[in-house]
Amino acid sequence: MKIRVSATQMACSDDVAENVARAEKLVRKAASEGANIVLLQELFEGFYFCQDEAEQNYKRALPVDDHPTIRHFQNLAAELNVVLPISFYELAGNARFNSMAMIDADGANLGVYRKSHIPHGYGYQEKFYFTPGDTGFRVWNTKAGKLGVGICWDQWFPEAARCMVLKGADVLLYPTAIGSDLGDPNRDSADHWRRVMQGHAGANIAPVIASNRIGQESGRHNTQITFYGTSFIAGSTGEILAEADRETESVLTAEIDLSAVQEERAYWGHFRDRRPDLYGTILSHDGAV
Repeated sequence: MKIRVSATQMACSDDVAENVARAEKLVRKAASEGANIVLLQELFEGFYFCQDEAEQNYKRALPVDDHPTIRHFQNLAAELNVVLPISFYELAGNARFNSMAMIDADGANLGVYRKSHIPHGYGYQEKFYFTPGDTGFRVWNTKAGKLGVGICWDQWFPEAARCMVLKGADVLLYPTAIGSDLGDPNRDSADHWRRVMQGHAGANIAPVIASNRIGQESGRHNTQITFYGTSFIAGSTGEILAEADRETESVLTAEIDLSAVQEERAYWGHFRDRRPDLYGTILSHDGAV
């Protein structure tokens, strides 16, 4: 089975309708290029509000049921026959999650993944806004293959990628919002960011799609993050199949042969030769068995 996958990147304003329209334009372009799966970036409805701790931003969270942006992209997915993982700020009872709804190519919402790893640092103050996810790592059997999704900080953890592939994921997707480091302006993590995910691809024989935002966004205290884009699609040995630059609104597409991925995975024997009986150490924080 061959599929075409797409990674997108765009700058965001603080106008939800404007961002939804811009994202729709990118989805339509990807679909016109034959994409079966189109990945949009993390929290694309607005600015990356986690740059500051501001209680008024709690109002951005909405329940998944009848969520206007999710409903909009359900209709678009059905119209274009594409799979659309949609990032959103979820309100669930008294909890708020950084979540992703998996919209299948017929417009059905197959379910929600809630971000497991929540970062907290200067300019990325997510623990103020998000409860750690309680869904566990999920894989969905979509019309374009079995897909696993991690959200931004999740992408730095090899355990998450391995869990999703153990659950049957053919392809790993990572919607992202990452850029300059306000704590150390001389630090540029773009290459590191990409190499980590290329490692997930190679170690798991699983193609990776990563979509990051671009543009500059200002905080309330004279801070500014420059999001560095560099969205990409990696093949099953970690090779770059398509990549964007740091500044340009982009739609990337690449073809993936899922049957060939499965054959390659079987050939290498990574999963045949695993020793889960020896891996108990990673279940602890301090390395104690």
